[in-house]
Amino acid sequence: LGGIAVFALVIIATGLPLAYYAARYNLDLDLITRGSGFGYYGSILTHVIFATFTFIFFALEGSIMAQGLELGLGLPLWAGYAVSTVIIFPLVVYGMSLLSTLQVWTTPLWLVLMVLPFGYLLLAHPDSVSTFLAYQGEDGAGAPSLGSVMLAAGVCLSLIAQIAEQIDYLRFMPPRTPENARRWWAATLLAGPGWVLFGAAKQVVGLFLAVHLIANLADGATVANEPVHQFLVIYQELMPAWLAITLAVVLVVISQIKINVTNAYSGSLAWTNSFTRVTGTYPGRLVFLGVNLVIALVLMEANMFDFLNAILGFYANMGIAWIVVVATDIVVNKYLLGISPRFPEFRRGMLYAVNPVGFGSVVVAGGLSIAAFFGLLGEAIAPFSPLVAIVLGVVLPPAIALATRGRWYLRRTDDGIALPMLDEHGNPSAVTLPCH
Repeated sequence: LGGIAVFALVIIATGLPLAYYAARYNLDLDLITRGSGFGYYGSILTHVIFATFTFIFFALEGSIMAQGLELGLGLPLWAGYAVSTVIIFPLVVYGMSLLSTLQVWTTPLWLVLMVLPFGYLLLAHPDSVSTFLAYQGEDGAGAPSLGSVMLAAGVCLSLIAQIAEQIDYLRFMPPRTPENARRWWAATLLAGPGWVLFGAAKQVVGLFLAVHLIANLADGATVANEPVHQFLVIYQELMPAWLAITLAVVLVVISQIKINVTNAYSGSLAWTNSFTRVTGTYPGRLVFLGVNLVIALVLMEANMFDFLNAILGFYANMGIAWIVVVATDIVVNKYLLGISPRFPEFRRGMLYAVNPVGFGSVVVAGGLSIAAFFGLLGEAIAPFSPLVAIVLGVVLPPAIALATRGRWYLRRTDDGIALPMLDEHGNPSAVTLPCH
């Protein structure tokens, strides 16, 4: 629980400025990143980090779906991995409009199936709460140490890049006006950093169900980390076995599809943008949709689920470094120091190829935190590698910006267009200009 709490606080603190900029200026995180310390080509580094996030978590969610298909339909895991990958492709082909409709229509059923077992345990087995709170791990080592809390937080913080997927929805927010300001802020906060409220709640529910299995089943420890088994055991207490297994599989399939359509869509955009910027050619998003799905399928077939914690712990360091650096540039360099341009410039002609403020900060913060994770800075520091990424991600951007006097943010300050970029409410101008 301590690790989940640390995770939630970091996500809220870093996600707020990014979500605000996305919703306010209708930009995705790539465009925000370009003008927030990375430069036109330097932001490709963040594409690679984010694309890695999408295929790692696609593989994780696909593995969970395959476990459900194996339990419910007897489908071998290797075939389940293939099915969970192939089924996503046609859903993502039509872009964000279909994805938004899919999310809206599946959410009510998903909520009912998700909350039902948790509510049942609270009512029928109230002692499960005290069992959960008293649980001290498989080794019964007593109260958790700060190191173990940070190890748990590190795994959870691999989800920090989720804000980039939230921004893929937030960038379509309507302009903020005095009339809609309250609703605008509510939507921005809930869809931006607010995702962690639901994310943390799901993690607590999963942990709660896992402890219940460990405490009440002879082989509970072996299946406690598989969501389909967590829900199946509870459903079996409520209904006939055939219905219990049907609903458990339906819940897992719906959950994984809801998550993986966004993983696949956002990952395909990240790969496409990187390739186009480097080569100057546009092969089409569907090409890289296929690339992303193939990489995820290879990870699943390699049975990444068995060494998942190591993968997530390692990845989290780069993800934390990236998001914290961008958030710091917005809050400190833009608003407090006034070194970084307040408007998130993203046009090629206005930017340098690489800005050492963000690019250098991520390389150093991410590199040192990964070194700490693998014990290269001492075994005592290894559990605290996320803190290394966070601290360096906060300290380095203003330090480098001050040292370089902000000269690498803009190549020029005038774009040659006489019209203002913002309207009277501070929203991006809606004036249409002919291309020359």
